[in-house]
Amino acid sequence: MGITESYWCGSVYTYEDGLMLVCPECAHEWSEESENGPVAEKIVKDAHGIVLSDGDTVTIIKDLKVKGSSSTLKIGTKVKNIRLVDGDHNIDCKIDGFGAMKLKSEFVKKS
Repeated sequence: MGITESYWCGSVYTYEDGLMLVCPECAHEWSEESENGPVAEKIVKDAHGIVLSDGDTVTIIKDLKVKGSSSTLKIGTKVKNIRLVDGDHNIDCKIDGFGAMKLKSEFVKKS
């Protein structure tokens, strides 16, 4: 394969070292599979360490104040059909009586 342009840093000095690609300028190492293969999905876990996925139903484990409102999401509230997203609040959902919300996975458990 020889010298290739680095996927990570843009260096033209990237070289192969066994199964890994190495950038001598920034010392980053990665596999060619990660460069050309599918991007690994981020794993999101609930408060008990159980892996969550899109479409799951979760239960809120702590009373949560709703930002910009005087309302509170009560402990035990079920949230159906969640969608996992990137960011600090990694769950998008719709909650009956509240509408569209973003939640942190650390405050829910899988039902």
